[in-house]
Amino acid sequence: MAKNESKQANDLTFLDHLEELRWHLVRSVIAVVLFMVVVFLNRDFVFNSLILSPKNSDFFTNKIFAQLSDFISGILNTNPNILAINQNPLKIVNIEMAGQFLAHIKVSLIGGLILASPYIIFELWRFIKPALHANEVKYTQGSVFFASILFFIGVLFGYFLIAPLSIHFLSSYNISQEVGNTIKLNSYIGTVTSVTFSAGVIFELPMLILVLSKVGIVTPSIMRKYRKHAFVVLLILSAILTPPDVFSQILVCFPLVILYELSVFISRSVERKRLKVLNTQ
Repeated sequence: MAKNESKQANDLTFLDHLEELRWHLVRSVIAVVLFMVVVFLNRDFVFNSLILSPKNSDFFTNKIFAQLSDFISGILNTNPNILAINQNPLKIVNIEMAGQFLAHIKVSLIGGLILASPYIIFELWRFIKPALHANEVKYTQGSVFFASILFFIGVLFGYFLIAPLSIHFLSSYNISQEVGNTIKLNSYIGTVTSVTFSAGVIFELPMLILVLSKVGIVTPSIMRKYRKHAFVVLLILSAILTPPDVFSQILVCFPLVILYELSVFISRSVERKRLKVLNTQ
């Protein structure tokens, strides 16, 4: 069956492939729109319990940092607020006529993309599946599941860690005591959604390495050779995603390093299986 599908895929013309891709994209867009409507209709929960929550002192991450700050200050007898974040009220204003409505649409779109991501990944896998050999199809059976899990872990990481740190630093930073910060609604939402969604995409690194290893572009020896260079890139990436302070960068860079090492392990596993297949032929 897989051979017949592969043969049929090879018989397709370029325009046939475009037609197939179009329908995969159409179904993906429909899924995003459906989830977008769900997010749009749950406005109170989405904004009050999710989007606006990271700026409040009772947010899970903010409470953990406050407790950690009290613990460290009690031991070292230092500033009691050394690690406390988002403890002061943050005022957010809307200064545009359609600002709140457009913010609602934007958050609904991002939420729709996040919730529909497993189906989008599934449609992508269905598009490339006919071009795979039978053993490759068997080897990638769980790829949709693991890619979805990695994406959601990244989203949670961005939401619970990067977003609160970014909000605290950017909202409390000032160049003069005479200049106060009143944050625009779109600016706040842009910060929360961008770091959250970006973290989800970045956590797909192991799956990207799996694909590149399967096609022979990436090997474990290459990844080990350029490990130091990769760590520098990860530090730069952490600096882009987080506020410009060392503590936040290290906090974000650490799981990225773990992801890289996991990618090395995945690449090594792919190479071992390839060599095993070659040796048995």
